[in-house]
Amino acid sequence: QVQLVESGGGLVQPGGSLRLSCAASGRIFYIYDMGWYRQAPGKQRELVADITRGGSTNYADSVKGRFTISRDNAKNTVYLQMNSLNAEDTAVYYCYANIALEYGSGTRDYWGQGTQITVSS
Repeated sequence: QVQLVESGGGLVQPGGSLRLSCAASGRIFYIYDMGWYRQAPGKQRELVADITRGGSTNYADSVKGRFTISRDNAKNTVYLQMNSLNAEDTAVYYCYANIALEYGSGTRDYWGQGTQITVSS
């Protein structure tokens, strides 16, 4: 039973910073890619950043240079450091992990519960 638990969301002023964490737990054989999506009201969910197990990263153009994704494989945890936040970053942020539960069984994506980020003065 795999569970992804997010933490670190909240209210921040424009120009401020927040750090999100997402820890996976349960009967996990192997975690491949991990990442973050976000969804604002009335908009589609969009990819913010993702990272392979080896550390290769990919960012949405809107966050490139401001956000940094990282992971700690020993802790099954992915992080998102968010700097220079602006109102357009306001959304619910969801982490995900592509996980194999056992050898040879394939993988599927698991999702965190979502955490609200509100950027406002």
